[in-house]
Amino acid sequence: MKRKHQRLVLGLAALAAIGGASGLALSALKDQAAFFYTPSDVATKNPEIGKAVRLGGMVETGSIRHLPDGVTISFIVADKEAKVPVRFTGVAPDLFKEGSGVVAEGKFTADGGFVADNLLAKHDERYMPPEIADKMPSPETLSK
Repeated sequence: MKRKHQRLVLGLAALAAIGGASGLALSALKDQAAFFYTPSDVATKNPEIGKAVRLGGMVETGSIRHLPDGVTISFIVADKEAKVPVRFTGVAPDLFKEGSGVVAEGKFTADGGFVADNLLAKHDERYMPPEIADKMPSPETLSK
């Protein structure tokens, strides 16, 4: 085989390998492309039960309840269109409070709730990505 043909075969093999790796990466990320689900996304998309996802929204005013065990809290994550009940066992971040933004990492349950393994409290509501700014209510709206 001539050198010219060897380079052509190696070039085509490299392109095929890059294409295959890109295809595998895209197929692995197809459902995880969104940073998190909002409550209205949950209502329309029905995420898979038991699959690890992130749920983001505002903590509804008056919804935080401390359970008798002392380490479990339940609260409601809401946006303008929907609400999702969340249960978290552990130490909540200092910035976690009613009327503030939260991203909960965990899994959906069969009863429509969400069990969080981790809570990420957002410290500043003034900036929000444009894609989700329309979906989130203001803290004043949540208290009504």
